[in-house]
Amino acid sequence: MTTLIPVLGDQLSPTLSSLTGADQSDTVLLMMEVADETAYVRHHKTKLAYILSAMRHHAQALEQAGWRVDYVRLDDPDNQGSFTGEMARAIARHAPDRIVVTEAGEWRVVAMIDSWETLFGLPVEIRTDTRFIATHAEFETWASRRSELTMEYFYREMRAKTGLLMDGGKPTGARWNFDKENRKPAQRDLLMPRPLSFAPDAITQEVIALVQSRFGNNPGGLDGFDYAVTAADAERQAASFMANALPRFGDYEDAMLTGERFLWHSILSPYLNSGLLDPLDLCRRAEAEYRAGRAPLNSVEGYVRQILGWREYMRGIYWREGPDYVDRNYFGHTRALPGWYWTGDTDMHCMAQALGQTLATAHAHHIQRLMVTGNFALLIGADPKQVHLWYLECYLDAYEWVELPNTLGMSQFGDGGLLGSKPYVSSGAYINRMSDYCGHCRYDVTKRVGEEACPFNALYWDFLARHEEKLRPNRRLAMPYRTWDKQSAEARAATRGQAAVFLANLDASGADGY
Repeated sequence: MTTLIPVLGDQLSPTLSSLTGADQSDTVLLMMEVADETAYVRHHKTKLAYILSAMRHHAQALEQAGWRVDYVRLDDPDNQGSFTGEMARAIARHAPDRIVVTEAGEWRVVAMIDSWETLFGLPVEIRTDTRFIATHAEFETWASRRSELTMEYFYREMRAKTGLLMDGGKPTGARWNFDKENRKPAQRDLLMPRPLSFAPDAITQEVIALVQSRFGNNPGGLDGFDYAVTAADAERQAASFMANALPRFGDYEDAMLTGERFLWHSILSPYLNSGLLDPLDLCRRAEAEYRAGRAPLNSVEGYVRQILGWREYMRGIYWREGPDYVDRNYFGHTRALPGWYWTGDTDMHCMAQALGQTLATAHAHHIQRLMVTGNFALLIGADPKQVHLWYLECYLDAYEWVELPNTLGMSQFGDGGLLGSKPYVSSGAYINRMSDYCGHCRYDVTKRVGEEACPFNALYWDFLARHEEKLRPNRRLAMPYRTWDKQSAEARAATRGQAAVFLANLDASGADGY
């Protein structure tokens, strides 16, 4: 009996559930580079190069482990351009008796796989993706018991399930969450750690040339590509983070500094989301650093919460809410993103910093995404679906199951509060408190009106005024509305006038990113 096992581009794990129990002597692993997956959005060139190179390296590793791998390259002249088309060709080549596959991570791929049994007349076994800590059923059971889907309480259940940072059934340190300790602005530090850098080998260089040739008009660049593309190098990066950056990660996880794209962040999410690293393993290793006295509890708990809490929670929301989640638009926002989201050409220093490193490297850390580029998009009333597509295009770690809830739900409040209890909006004051960006900007963060005023200031208050009917009842926004109410009618009018002029100029400048 011959078994055909497709291995998708985000399933680069030797412990993949579809491989469990397989007999290497009568199993064919199929890996496919197809046009559908490279072009359903205009992926950042670095993202494409990373995924294709990691796939090719993983195929090598599988072959070295004794598997028979049928690998279809993007530039194969007979490539059909889709998973289903390449499955049909592979079935003709290998005449399998059955197909075994680990469940896909995104709705559109699930729909393809669901059609295969009827289309090909072969039994298709779809296995649970055991790389995640919570099953779909576990998340649904948790969600069905709650009136509000607050991540914190899901996270606590995951802590209890795994035993991570638990002592005698209680949270280590007598608290579940140390987030209040993790909001310090950073100072420049000559001893700031740096992630490892990996020079492109021959495989990666070949992929870079392919991407430059076929996707030259896509966002971003490829100069200085230095990401890990093998499990071994991803592991080296993880070890470096645990030893050098984790101890101060918590303190500065929300900080931003001009010219510093890493600070104390791990840069491991691309490797987690493509399968080169295991999430539970990283959490246990971080806990071991705390138990050994090498990293403080606030840093370790903050890091574990990112993986065990947010990452698992986002996946649960994605699958529970269904494929129409992408169309939710609570505020009815329709403005196009400014064209400079694709160029980084703006006088707002904070935006130029976040966009510049995004376009250069396909990376920005979570506060740059949430409180700079995402905050601005929400304040101007950008279409949340377009914002989602931009994030999906531009970030190395962006796969729809994790990116869509983070962007449309958390960042843009498109789901009306299912995921977050209030919109993540702020004036320039937050950015000034958490970064040194404002000191390098042509705009004055202390001013709300006038040619030199920081655009975030008027836009923030205008956003609250525009959406007062929906947002004033939110008790978490009571304080800013009280502040707004205390201002004179003239001051409020001037603020809204400032925002109106900025938005009119934004629209007039041409906002089409293509």
